[in-house]
Amino acid sequence: MDLRAALAAHRLVAVVRGDDPEAALRTVLALADEGIELIEVSLSGTDALTVIERAREALGPDRPLGAGTVLTAEEAHAVHRAGADFAVTPGLGEGMSAARELGLPVLAGVMTPSEVIAARALGAEALKIFPAAQAGGPGYLKALRGPFPHEPFVPVGGVDEAAARAYLAAGATAVGIGSPLVGDAADGGSTAALRERARAFRTAVQEATA
Repeated sequence: MDLRAALAAHRLVAVVRGDDPEAALRTVLALADEGIELIEVSLSGTDALTVIERAREALGPDRPLGAGTVLTAEEAHAVHRAGADFAVTPGLGEGMSAARELGLPVLAGVMTPSEVIAARALGAEALKIFPAAQAGGPGYLKALRGPFPHEPFVPVGGVDEAAARAYLAAGATAVGIGSPLVGDAADGGSTAALRERARAFRTAVQEATA
């Protein structure tokens, strides 16, 4: 999978994390049905590996599917076996290194210039600014792009519709969106409301990048 190209093409990564595996699976499938092309299932959710396995079976081999919060080498191997196409990490560590060794592209969590340099050296395909809101928002992204103008940055954490537009305007390659998009759907909440939010976020991203 060419993760960098996919991020540049689709501009949005949905982050699914839930306490109800059945609801989390329904959430993944509903998001895919609404045209959200890049979906990440976080390992911090309940029985996330099974959700990934079942989502992979339901979506087929060609739909991108990511695994998030990959912290350890064991977790990297597990998500690879489960069928994930890419790994997402909150920072730099053995989860990232093992994923790269397995051939999984990595969206690696960074916050500082030193971490950007380290992530590049370790082979990260894209850089997740996390937690983006606490890092300083779109202004921090714009400043970070000064020394790193060509890096594919993906802000994650506290990204609502307005923030998504602002980050994309500031030069983000894509945005990662969790609870403002998923809401309580992965815990058993309304799938209809989830679909409405998915359509709203897709519109916001399309308008911001038109």
